[in-house]
Amino acid sequence: MKVLIVGGGGREHAIAEAVSRSASVDKLYCAPGNAGIEKLAECVPITPMEFDKIVAFAKEKEIDLTIVGMDDPLVGGLVDELEKAGLRAFGPRKNAAILEGSKAFSKDLMKKYGIPTAAYETFDSAAKALEYLETAKFPIVLKADGLALGKGVLICQNLEEAKDGVKEIMEDKKFGSAGNHLVIEEFMTGREVSVLSYCDGSHIKLMTSAQDHKRAGDGDTGLNTGGMGTFSPSPFYTAEIDSKCKETIFQKTVDAMKAEGREFKGIIYFGLMLTQDGPKVLEYNARFGDPEAQVILPRQKTDIIDVMNACIDGTLDKIELEFEDNAAVCVVLASDGYPVSYEKGKLIKGLDKFDEADGYYCFHAGTKKTDDGIVTNGGRVLGVTAKGKTLKEAREQAYKATEWIQFDNKYMRHDIGKAIDDAE
Repeated sequence: MKVLIVGGGGREHAIAEAVSRSASVDKLYCAPGNAGIEKLAECVPITPMEFDKIVAFAKEKEIDLTIVGMDDPLVGGLVDELEKAGLRAFGPRKNAAILEGSKAFSKDLMKKYGIPTAAYETFDSAAKALEYLETAKFPIVLKADGLALGKGVLICQNLEEAKDGVKEIMEDKKFGSAGNHLVIEEFMTGREVSVLSYCDGSHIKLMTSAQDHKRAGDGDTGLNTGGMGTFSPSPFYTAEIDSKCKETIFQKTVDAMKAEGREFKGIIYFGLMLTQDGPKVLEYNARFGDPEAQVILPRQKTDIIDVMNACIDGTLDKIELEFEDNAAVCVVLASDGYPVSYEKGKLIKGLDKFDEADGYYCFHAGTKKTDDGIVTNGGRVLGVTAKGKTLKEAREQAYKATEWIQFDNKYMRHDIGKAIDDAE
């Protein structure tokens, strides 16, 4: 069969790697792809929001399955457009992708169906938000309602910071139209854990847990980023917590979406906070996380195409979803200055070391192929992933592999997975 992946980051590279292992795939395309994906797929110069071009390409090439990797095209309705053209697509339709597309929607859904989350209020007026903050308890969390590349969340320690945050989100429009509406919620404490799942509208199959590192600097300092590294599984996601989440969160979310007439087929990413009162939902995403996909998909044993087809057909309950009994750690190599300002066009050396190294992966995020070789082309450049029998071993291997790569301006955190040591 012929498969098209929509997107061009580290997540899409991890998806492409998993798809390339499927026995049923003869030809793989990616739009637009990147310099790493190019080794696995034929990359085509179409951006993810060019819906008409994507549909036309899929029809022309007689694509059997289009996998939409990114949030923007999902929330924008690319799956709907593909289906209207009689094409098969993996990912939620527009009316289901709102689970990620609007934080106000997802909070209201959880409230209505009794899914545990932080207490909150929503606002469409800066004045009303500021009035509410005068009597609020701090610290407090401000969230731009719409998509903001994982950066539209501000944790405010006091009233002054919160007022500045409201101005930044709602008046200055730092996150564009994502800030037209604002969610203000209580600050929860505990460990953050991500659990990804496949859904077919009625059934849900859990993948494996992971833990992301959002802050730019060691010790969780600095600005929020799209993710500086991750590890899987999380030692903090215990059997007891898993049981509680299955009872109060996972299936309840799928059932709630179905009850609302928004049948969800695709990936639900559950961002959880393990609080003293039990696990609560921090956020939902409607697709694979990035860089969570880079540590989860290399460990998935079940053919990804079989799973995705089952999600589309509503037969996920017939699939035995299996993962390797090991661990993986991903360390992101970024351009120094990310996420604010950074230089591009730096030549990357050492990529060939991964070609023969078993259990090691180098997922491209912001790279570009030039006549001189592959160069940096973004803030997050590469995701260096390694597997190991244990999390500690995987972490050691991942950091060893980061030394194979050299480019000017290379920056990374040195404490990805440090929580692993704390757990032992």
